[in-house]
Amino acid sequence: MPELTIVETIRDALRYEMERDSRVMLLGEDVGKTGGVFRATDGLYEQFGRERVVDMPLAESAIIGSAVGLAISGLIPVAEIQFMGFTHNAFNQIVEQLARMRYRSWGSLHVPVTIRTPYGGGVRAPEMHSDSFVAHFAHCPGLKLVAPATPADAKGLLLSAIRDPDPVMFLEPLRGYRLIRGDVPDGDYIVPLGQARLVREGKDCTVIAWSAAVEVAKQAADDAAAQGVSVEVIDLRTLVPLDMDTLRASVMKTGRVVVIDEASFTGSFAAEVLTSLTEDEDIFFSLKCPVARVCGPDTPYPVQMLEEDYLVNRKRVLKAILKSVES
Repeated sequence: MPELTIVETIRDALRYEMERDSRVMLLGEDVGKTGGVFRATDGLYEQFGRERVVDMPLAESAIIGSAVGLAISGLIPVAEIQFMGFTHNAFNQIVEQLARMRYRSWGSLHVPVTIRTPYGGGVRAPEMHSDSFVAHFAHCPGLKLVAPATPADAKGLLLSAIRDPDPVMFLEPLRGYRLIRGDVPDGDYIVPLGQARLVREGKDCTVIAWSAAVEVAKQAADDAAAQGVSVEVIDLRTLVPLDMDTLRASVMKTGRVVVIDEASFTGSFAAEVLTSLTEDEDIFFSLKCPVARVCGPDTPYPVQMLEEDYLVNRKRVLKAILKSVES
């Protein structure tokens, strides 16, 4: 079981699946000869050739539109959009074509397309490279959303996403590409979509996070423990579909919940999680205080020198935890 970074894990998972299934192919900007802007596909062009690792023009709509056609023809495309901030250039193809194809064809057409895209702040990226538009695509029926936080989950969830008969958006934590390391199982390792992960057990408050925010949740839980507060941390792993069973069991046990979301406060996916929890009668009557979310401010993502003031951090999460417990 080797110890790998997340970006190394993604590369190895792609190689494994391409060796296992000759229908799997990659397409995107610079994924071929250059090996991807973050080298996530490095070496795959040389191993599998230009017919299975295809460099596409600087046109996100063309990348997704081509993936739709390739999937309908019987292939299994894995399309890379270099940054989630650029997915809006392909919004029509993703929302109106890709996600609705099964419905529009009365179930006769399947589009097993995986869209890989890094997202999130904390790396001093230029404008429009760090936005978290998770909620935009969660509001898109027919599209599944996956956001791994560890190398092992990056492999298990990516293999599940590629093998899923329907389209999946696979969100990769830009901040954690090379900072997060961990043991990754060899061979055919699968993490089913729709199952959250219990990161650590606690009894006083539940903190829910995904992607790079899981590390922030763990740090805040450590800080809370130093003050005598026991925090349970849940990693969603899959946002759509949402694992309500795991969330229900945790929140009913602790009676308090804080959700972390890098996105702007208004309309965030955190709001969807909290609404889903409070609509459940059993959960609602088990709550000991109002639910809480820690998000980014309602401003455009700032220039590099200001992003630390924009991002959620352990201090803000700890403050929300302590406020919940004191209530």
